[in-house]
Amino acid sequence: MDSGLIEKLSSLCVLYVEDEARIATNMSEVLEEFFKEVYVASNGLEGLNLYKEHKPDLIITDIVMPKLNGLDMTKKIRLQDKEVGIIIVSAHTDLPSMLQAVELNLLKYIVKPITQTKLLDALHQFVKSQQSSENEHYLAPNWTYKEHLSLVIFEQTEYTLTKKENLFLKALLREKRILGYAEIDYIIENEDSLMSQNALRLFIKNIRKKPPPNAIENVQAIGYKLALG
Repeated sequence: MDSGLIEKLSSLCVLYVEDEARIATNMSEVLEEFFKEVYVASNGLEGLNLYKEHKPDLIITDIVMPKLNGLDMTKKIRLQDKEVGIIIVSAHTDLPSMLQAVELNLLKYIVKPITQTKLLDALHQFVKSQQSSENEHYLAPNWTYKEHLSLVIFEQTEYTLTKKENLFLKALLREKRILGYAEIDYIIENEDSLMSQNALRLFIKNIRKKPPPNAIENVQAIGYKLALG
């Protein structure tokens, strides 16, 4: 077992989507050796729901599945999350599917069977992608935001962001514009379940305790933006 890889993945979560029960059981047992949490779905619709609930760091999914196939599930996820690592698995070297996969900014397209070599190669690639995106953002003098660690740091004090807070702050930095209320709800919740105004206000109140003071500005009747320097 690759102890170095296990160490790097041990604090992360993975979603594995596969409709063949035997393969799903075997693979989930292997993934449990590496990841903190392994969520398993038997089809794309269930996978999409688990993604919305748990916001995993990595998704490994088959293509051909009932209810919602892997590519369509990935497209729906990409509408909300451009950064989560996604690995597609297929029993066929289907060119149209491979071309679609490329457009969806995937880490890897693995042809079944998933051998140990293929899996380790894909996981190493995922770790490399995580490291390459470990951007540090200097929000204000003495204030640093570390995406990969979900931390905002002021001098020697660390403020840990929740999963939703991290998604929200990344979106504010990436978009560099006002995020509307519905858009914020989509980023931190899902498109089927709208947050109440009170819940959104509480969320903003809590995250404002962590970035620099007055960094998150409300634009009345529109949404929120970053107001830095």
